[in-house]
Amino acid sequence: MSEEMTTTEQAAHETVEAAIRAQLAKAFGGIRGVIEAAVPTAVFTVMWITTAQLNLSLIVSVATSALLLVVRLVQRSTPQYVVNSLIGIGIGWFFASRTGEAKDVYLPGILYNAGYAVAMLISVVTRWPVVGFLIGSVTGDPTAWRKDPAVVRLCSRLTWLLMIPCVIRVAVQAPVYLIGGNDAVAELGILKIVMGWPLQVAALGAMAWVLARGRTPVRPAAS
Repeated sequence: MSEEMTTTEQAAHETVEAAIRAQLAKAFGGIRGVIEAAVPTAVFTVMWITTAQLNLSLIVSVATSALLLVVRLVQRSTPQYVVNSLIGIGIGWFFASRTGEAKDVYLPGILYNAGYAVAMLISVVTRWPVVGFLIGSVTGDPTAWRKDPAVVRLCSRLTWLLMIPCVIRVAVQAPVYLIGGNDAVAELGILKIVMGWPLQVAALGAMAWVLARGRTPVRPAAS
């Protein structure tokens, strides 16, 4: 019986690791996914620096995203990362077109990270850490993991790791946005790229490291 329980716990742990690895792969999207996420921002930044024309910079940036999307569709590969980038540019266009300020292209990203950080903090404080729902999907019950304090603690640590990049982005980019004005468009573009996927991948890598060091099994809810 003891050997059977040990085998079951190890299998459960490996299943959790597999789920996290799958999430890492999905979030990272490979080198191509990283490039597709960064190119529209880079194009907008370069166009603004060289032309100082907001609408032209936005049009070229959106056109670049649309071209990347067409390539994905023609190749019949997942357009997820291009679509995400296109939506981000579209929202930025909406903000910037209403104010006429090029820097407002980056405002939605700052607000998104701030909101995401607050939501994750609330989830940890209320002991409903968002990562728990990923682990809950392994057991087939999205909330059963809350009955095990060790699992809740693990999920809380992982949620903290996901939250840290959002906090760093807001802490660095918000002052540049507020103080620099349109003179800081280039800086904001560079910061968005540098603090985008690199920080996210680092956080997800730290999550995988925590899981590899720990041995917290995930058990199905007791019937």
